[in-house]
Amino acid sequence: MSKPKILIQLDSDPHPSVFDAVVATDAGVDRLLQYGGVNPSNVRDLVHGAIFTRGPQELMNTAIFIGGSSVKAGEELLKQVKAAFFGPMRVSVLLDSNGANTTAAAAVLAAAKHLDLKGSTATVLGGTGPVGERAARLLAHQGATVRLGSRSLDRAQEVARRISAQVATAKLQAVQCSSATDAAAAIDGAPIVIAAGAAGIELLSAEARCSTKSLRVAIDLNAVPPVGIAGVEAMDKAKERDGAICYGAIGVGGTKMKIHRAALQQLFTANNLVLDAEEVFEIGRQLQ
Repeated sequence: MSKPKILIQLDSDPHPSVFDAVVATDAGVDRLLQYGGVNPSNVRDLVHGAIFTRGPQELMNTAIFIGGSSVKAGEELLKQVKAAFFGPMRVSVLLDSNGANTTAAAAVLAAAKHLDLKGSTATVLGGTGPVGERAARLLAHQGATVRLGSRSLDRAQEVARRISAQVATAKLQAVQCSSATDAAAAIDGAPIVIAAGAAGIELLSAEARCSTKSLRVAIDLNAVPPVGIAGVEAMDKAKERDGAICYGAIGVGGTKMKIHRAALQQLFTANNLVLDAEEVFEIGRQLQ
């Protein structure tokens, strides 16, 4: 008789995410153990509690989910989780702090439904945020030329360097988008634009969106008014607007949720999986 599936939720916030707990339950987890306020100093004992209670052949029924509102904190927790493993004593782990990996994967997969990403040019507005950086990274992996937009050119260049270190074949251009004119220039000639900026900030005006003849797919990941791409509505899902196929945050959200559940389920197929952006994207692609 197999052991029940136990998911250990490590959250960097004081209170573990209710959203992530509900998704875990819907994904078929038998038992959810939630820990809030997790930091690098207390990760090892939590991980050891997970790996020393079952034999190596049973560890595929235990898994770890890393969440919280800070992606940077989540990345550090993932590093410490992996450091606590040794030999066969390990369990599978999924990083999705602030939904960054599943959201970025869903956005890139939406674009891929309408255009061949290889050889295409994509502009990522808000490209230095956690979702934007991951979307840019995934686009680069798929062979797209990526314009990485940020209000700060220095930050855009820094993130471009980081992605280039991770993706040897990356074709990246850091662009400053500190004004409406900058944003319009950043999307000129690009058939894809993904807006991944902070909530409630318009990154691209309706005028700029409509006047760019090259635009074929526009994806806005912000549902809080004003939306990131003016004229794109949160519920849009492959909605044609002014000659471009548009997706809003909720339109992308359905795919994000499917990927989230599928990634959690995949954790229990082995005890040695580490699911970060690229692995989560591949899970999403298999769902198409």
